[in-house]
Amino acid sequence: MSVETVRIYLKQFNKDKDILEMDESTATVELAARTLGTAEARIAKSLSFYNGDGAMVIVVAGDAKIDNKKFKDEFGFKAKMLAPEDTVKYTGHAIGGVCPFALSENVDVYLDDSMKRFETMFPACGSSNSAIELTLDELEKTSRSKKWIDVCKNWEQ
Repeated sequence: MSVETVRIYLKQFNKDKDILEMDESTATVELAARTLGTAEARIAKSLSFYNGDGAMVIVVAGDAKIDNKKFKDEFGFKAKMLAPEDTVKYTGHAIGGVCPFALSENVDVYLDDSMKRFETMFPACGSSNSAIELTLDELEKTSRSKKWIDVCKNWEQ
């Protein structure tokens, strides 16, 4: 997939024209924060995990890390991130551009509480040089997330 696929997807929410495409890479939290001129914590990382025979995406704040105990308590199995080749296979997005938009119907999206301390966040939009600024309500709606969860550590302030 590409930023164009995400643009088509976001059109149904009237957000397609809000996608930012940069000349610089936004493939990592550090690069995205520098390019967008914001704090690393406000970059919405889309982490992809195996979920039985499928996959799930958990969107977390840029400064948060998955807490294995919290993850297992929430989902009932150990966290195992998708291998690079499976990331594209399941999400349709390459590493550096994984986002919670335009995913297969069988990929569930969850939003982590680590983002709730901000009014807006910057998730990627399907490429390693794209992003969009969304309120938490907009992120919840456009990602079609199943629910808010608490599976991260190292972000509490």
